[in-house]
Amino acid sequence: MGSLYVPPADLVPYRTADGSLTLRSVILGEQYHSKFGAVQESTHVFIKAGLEHAAREVVDVLEVGLGTGLNLLLTWIRCLEGKNRVRYTALEPFPLRVDQLEALGHCADLAWPGLHEPFIARMTDGHGEWHDAVGGLAFRLLPMHVAELDDENAYDIVYFDAFAPDVQMEMWTEDVFQRMYRALRPDGVLVTYCAKGMVRRVMTSAGFIVERLPGPPGKREMLRAMKLV
Repeated sequence: MGSLYVPPADLVPYRTADGSLTLRSVILGEQYHSKFGAVQESTHVFIKAGLEHAAREVVDVLEVGLGTGLNLLLTWIRCLEGKNRVRYTALEPFPLRVDQLEALGHCADLAWPGLHEPFIARMTDGHGEWHDAVGGLAFRLLPMHVAELDDENAYDIVYFDAFAPDVQMEMWTEDVFQRMYRALRPDGVLVTYCAKGMVRRVMTSAGFIVERLPGPPGKREMLRAMKLV
């Protein structure tokens, strides 16, 4: 699909092995999260290997591919539990509709039904303005492609959660990872579920020190890339 990627029209809720829901497209043969467990995958890759790796009082997070908002919610819950304070920027050129988000019921599944309304408000606000911090998390949604990002030394962590390279190859180029490298502060990290050798090589070419970590259920490995200078 390359640069001609547009969201498929057949997205439907799909229950993964840990009981949590994601969206699946038969056209793409792809879902937004692992079929082995949406919550387990997001927690393993983005929270444990990413957010828990940060040692700052206030952590600036950049998510590439907001999708269903599961990574946002898991981060927000940690803030509400007093474990982190986060300024969260999400890039998503194709935000989901309210009815799609309602069908997933992420907040209820995570036992935080009180977050539902503020979550929906943030997920559907494409004006690019900051929502005031609630429970330790400030948020903005930028409806833009990662190739438009020119931030420098602005973030501590990148959650890189685009569709896989065989679906969205344009998201996994050296130019994109050079942008991620510039966007991170020294000692910042980028985490992703993808562990393809091609992706690891492109990250290295962009300047990152890349390590392979054990993957979430159903996946042998994941990648964490570090900016050391």
